[in-house]
Amino acid sequence: MNETRGSSPKAERFTAEQAVAAGTDFAELRVGQQGLFWNEFRPQDAACRIWWWRNGQAHCLTPDGFSARSRVYEYGGGSFCLSDDGLVFVNESDQQLYTQVLDGAAPVALTQGTRRYGDLQYASGQVLSVEETHAPDSVEHRLVAIALHDGERKVLAEGADFYAAPTLSDDGQRLAWIEWSRPEQPWTATRLLCAERSADGWGTPRCIAGDGGLPESLQQPRFISDNRLYCLSDRNGFWQPWGEGSSGWSALPAASADHAGAPWQLGASTWLALNETEYLATWFEDGFSRLGLHGADNPVDCLAEDFNRFRCLDLDQQHVYAIAASPTRTPAVIAIDRHSGQVEILAGGIMPLPSERISRPQPLCYPSGDGQAHGFFYPSMDGQARPPLVVFIHGGPTSACFPVLDPRIQYWTQRGFAVADLNYRGSTSYGRAYRQALHLRWGEVDVEDACAVVAHLAERGLIDPQQAFIRGGSAGGYTTLCALAFHHVFRAGASLYGVSDPLALTRATHKFEGDYLDWLIGDPERDAERYHARTPLLHAANIKVPVIFFQGELDAVVVPEQTRSMLQALKDNGIPAEGHFYANERHGFRTAANLAHALEHEWQFYSKALLQESAPPL
Repeated sequence: MNETRGSSPKAERFTAEQAVAAGTDFAELRVGQQGLFWNEFRPQDAACRIWWWRNGQAHCLTPDGFSARSRVYEYGGGSFCLSDDGLVFVNESDQQLYTQVLDGAAPVALTQGTRRYGDLQYASGQVLSVEETHAPDSVEHRLVAIALHDGERKVLAEGADFYAAPTLSDDGQRLAWIEWSRPEQPWTATRLLCAERSADGWGTPRCIAGDGGLPESLQQPRFISDNRLYCLSDRNGFWQPWGEGSSGWSALPAASADHAGAPWQLGASTWLALNETEYLATWFEDGFSRLGLHGADNPVDCLAEDFNRFRCLDLDQQHVYAIAASPTRTPAVIAIDRHSGQVEILAGGIMPLPSERISRPQPLCYPSGDGQAHGFFYPSMDGQARPPLVVFIHGGPTSACFPVLDPRIQYWTQRGFAVADLNYRGSTSYGRAYRQALHLRWGEVDVEDACAVVAHLAERGLIDPQQAFIRGGSAGGYTTLCALAFHHVFRAGASLYGVSDPLALTRATHKFEGDYLDWLIGDPERDAERYHARTPLLHAANIKVPVIFFQGELDAVVVPEQTRSMLQALKDNGIPAEGHFYANERHGFRTAANLAHALEHEWQFYSKALLQESAPPL
């Protein structure tokens, strides 16, 4: 292909294969008496494998034929826990529990059947778990305990629509968990329950928080050594630590910031209660994450300041452990000395490009509609004064992007594009009010923010507004298609397994998101006109620019027929449109070859659009 504006010399290019290879990530981390363990995903083999840090080296424990990944609530999380003599994990293919000792023996099935398991916690010879049961016309969830010695199953709690985070006190006498009921989502309104053990079993649960007049979202309950219960609550506008104290349930001193993201997946650990006055936590400042020890004598002692996103916190007497990321390195498992603060990278943390060739994130805060929006700007690396722009729209939509090294973004900046990675209104990390701004306004405020960033960056002379592109996956694909259908700002766009028909999504979606569209847009019957007005498929004739689609054939969230219908509608209207369908992919791609194929073909598609002599959209 000829060199065009938006490209850089071929010898300097960061290839799609290199970008994908740099996409190794870590999902979970646990510390126990036998050491440190984590779950690692490598696109090259598309499997999640558990690794054990021992004698200064990492050893893979998961043999071929197994993958540690839960599919509870479809998004999973909490796929393994440590036991007295090894570990217990959820095997991806059958969603059953397997035990594995650390002497090299093969995993052994603990459960059989069709139930799914996730959010695993080990206590007193049993595994506490969220259990998911599928029937022909319903899906049920409950909390269960499964004994390791014989697989005996006991129900701990049932009756609510959803459960998360089963947590046992050190003395085994108190059991806490999070639950919520439809139509709520875990980031809108949940309850914190606690039961006391008696001679006959667990007593009647008591609601500790979440039953007040105003809705609050609670997550990540923790017990300290004297069995007092703590939890994150957004009662005061941000997810912050609260706990049982002498004055009852009250807030701990904390930064006015979110100390967690939206709990799309189970098993999150972004804070740990150490005692009555001290806790370890990560929190957000302008989208950047910080990690620190909070205490009465030293309010905040910040750690590992070269990193700006932290997940999966754990600790022992000597170290704080985390999965961390920075703008220049791939995600890493790190150990922080609790006395000296020295940081050691145990796994990951690779710099895939020389430092001088890495585009660094610059925080964005800009006016949009009746509010402000946030995100990160990555300058082009070829020196153009006003380069083309690619706007990244994250999925969820109640999710977030982070200012860390994303090989896909570097792929674009190496080719002469600037990138705006948006945390549009409705994203997490900026407090409850910002998160709630998407209520009934999906397809409006997110689209406003995507269009407004082009004008904002153009006014600052940072990009060429005539050569702006937009891309997004899943919910981000919906925002992309809405922006192309209802505004004339972008030269072309890409939808990766994106929603083009929200009503079709409501009919096909799973229980966890069964009421989400009602919250985002409205009741499908009562608000039918609103759905019609915000359905890109019904307004395909408004799209006048090229669009490329990428879709998994096994996708049960956005079914392939939905993407094919949108693709055909554009072709029928004479719009240059391409579709790429992958036989072995679900909702979100995992195979290295497919990820590289999609990335390279998206770039080629935009390059063709830049070469077109037709008038730009503005």
